[in-house]
Amino acid sequence: MKSLLHNLILFISIALFFSCNNTGNENRDHLVFRYNENGNIPTLDPAFSRDLARLNACNQLFSGLIQLDKKLAIKPDIAKNWDISKDMKTYTFHLRNDVYFHKNACFKNTSKTRTVKAQDFTYSFNRLTDPKVASSGRWVMDFVDRYHAINDSTFQIILKKPFPAYLSLLSTKYCSVVPKEAVDYYGGKFRKNPVGTGPFQFKAWEENTKLVFRKNKLYYEKDSNGNQLPYIEAIAITFLSDKQAEFLQFVQGNLDMLRSIDNSYKDELLTPKGLLNPHYKNDITLHKIPSLNSEYIGFYLGDKKSKLQNKNLRKAINYGFDRKAMISFLRNNIGTPANSGFIPKGIEGYNAQKGYSYQPEKAKAYFNKFKNEAGSNLTKITLGTTAEYATLCEFIQREVQKIGIPINVEVMPAGTLRQKKKSGKISMFRASWIADYPDAENFMIPYISEKFAPNGPNYTHFKNEKFERLYRKSFFINEINERKLIYQKLDSILIEEAPIIPLFYDEAIRFDRKNVIGIPNNSQSFLYLKNVKKLK
Repeated sequence: MKSLLHNLILFISIALFFSCNNTGNENRDHLVFRYNENGNIPTLDPAFSRDLARLNACNQLFSGLIQLDKKLAIKPDIAKNWDISKDMKTYTFHLRNDVYFHKNACFKNTSKTRTVKAQDFTYSFNRLTDPKVASSGRWVMDFVDRYHAINDSTFQIILKKPFPAYLSLLSTKYCSVVPKEAVDYYGGKFRKNPVGTGPFQFKAWEENTKLVFRKNKLYYEKDSNGNQLPYIEAIAITFLSDKQAEFLQFVQGNLDMLRSIDNSYKDELLTPKGLLNPHYKNDITLHKIPSLNSEYIGFYLGDKKSKLQNKNLRKAINYGFDRKAMISFLRNNIGTPANSGFIPKGIEGYNAQKGYSYQPEKAKAYFNKFKNEAGSNLTKITLGTTAEYATLCEFIQREVQKIGIPINVEVMPAGTLRQKKKSGKISMFRASWIADYPDAENFMIPYISEKFAPNGPNYTHFKNEKFERLYRKSFFINEINERKLIYQKLDSILIEEAPIIPLFYDEAIRFDRKNVIGIPNNSQSFLYLKNVKKLK
């Protein structure tokens, strides 16, 4: 209770901090954007931007060679343009000459800043591969053979082999540019003294309590009318861990945005059909967009003695429950039933091909095939899940029991479930796959045999030669429409072989106060605030 009261008081202190300017009593609340993170942000170093909270903070502070628009299309950022060689392995980036690092004491010159040069990208990429840094983004360099600065304004990356999704991968915050001067100056404290090139710059941080960014007046981007971005003067981030308290602060107008929906207030904000409660229509705007997240249940296929080796059993479970009813009753229609494979809506490569829908007679027929082939002695199959998804798994359990398939739902801590998935100690497990970069290739990685857990994310231990042959072929096709056809064929193999139960394609959901405009909706749930305005 003491912690909650302390955080609520801080909301007031932050508001007072920005309530008036230095010359008078003019209210400047419309120039400050306020949002909350339920968990702590341990670092502001982009080399460790591994979760959404860190990503969204780093999105405001740092920039890279390229960026994504709200439709997740690739567009220039610090690189104004680039060339790709015919063999699709060499990328040559031509940099802008008007990009400055944030003003900071680490720069010893009189202006306390300098322009970004190609050598800064060499340094930043070196950090990702440096074992002493131990960046969680080391994997983004796995595709790279070498890189170097040709001159101050030209940076070149040479891949080990063609990888058409590489430009999308460069959009990750891991690939942001940082100045050597700042890392040398702050050393281990760079994590809380970040220096980048983004639209906002670091101002103050009381860990677990509040974080403040201020407008970067040297920022290089302008809007379509030639006005310099960003529009707002500051961002104030608080760290209320209690989701009910966060919700109350939002509805009272002390937060400008709510980026999630919790069971504690889900039915207060949303109707059973997933629409905004009419009570809030004058104060709040609801945004929903397909997310790059597929929720699923995986079958562990590494145990050759398991009954789950029989594809008919896996198909019987897939046909044995109603995804539409599940989404409607348990999630207020947030999400789309995954009736079309593993690739979610909202990404190039998705198509509404026929997957699994609720067909109880078909489920019974496949279960009978299984019993004829494997015998009727089927012991209970353990389905591991966390408490958050227990009701969803219990729904499936009840439905498939109607056709005679016994499932035992075991609720466990997230860490325990993660360890059991990695070690193959559980027959079925609930999981999510969220794309690190917006290319459907990302959704094929969990089914490549070289990625068998614990050395990769193939927790099912699925292996299929045709699948892997097609996957390798996609690397040599640069045209996205051609690659989409291959991704769809790959998805159809997953449907036929059924190593998983696709549950639903998630939706990114966000609630804004009515006076907030300009937050782009994107399927990655990333927060970009350079175009945001708050009306008085």
